[in-house]
Amino acid sequence: MLVVGLTGGIGAGKSTAAERFAERGAVVIDVDAIGREVLAPGGRAERGVIDAFGPGILDEHGRIDRARVAAEVFGRPDRLATLEAISHPAINAELDQRLGELAGGGEVQVVVLDMAVLAESRLGRLESGRGYTKVVVVEAPEAVRLPRLIQRGLTEEQARARMASQATDARRRALADHVIVNSGSPSDLAAAVDRVWAELTGQ
Repeated sequence: MLVVGLTGGIGAGKSTAAERFAERGAVVIDVDAIGREVLAPGGRAERGVIDAFGPGILDEHGRIDRARVAAEVFGRPDRLATLEAISHPAINAELDQRLGELAGGGEVQVVVLDMAVLAESRLGRLESGRGYTKVVVVEAPEAVRLPRLIQRGLTEEQARARMASQATDARRRALADHVIVNSGSPSDLAAAVDRVWAELTGQ
């Protein structure tokens, strides 16, 4: 079973590329969604995060409020490191379990890990050896990404701050086995994903 790490900066089109990989037959795991799950009630990281950050991050129902956590760590590398030290091992443990189940079934040939922070973390690099062995990066020029993010409802200042907080294109590219440049139409992106799929699978 081939496990692929798929990443890209905000607004580059990573999620759209993931959808195309799914159409080609890949099982796509949304790693960001797992990050939310481990903080949910009963999640693997819930207790540790509450212990580390205190009751101020809880909502009126006693659940972790992700917006409050984000406000707590934004612009504070030490607090972000604390959060990641708790949540990232929990995410990897969940990933390891899911990948083990998929491999045990014997029917899945390709799994794509859709993950925003591949270059910035060790997410998806698993001690069991089940983690990703290929990296696909989706990128687009800032002049293309910025209008996409503003269309989503971000201000230009917010969009630029989000982009600046992530790894650079050069850093992601240094890890990439395949780079998809998404500066054209949706059909151009689909065709580019199809070419990478053919290279990955020989199909």
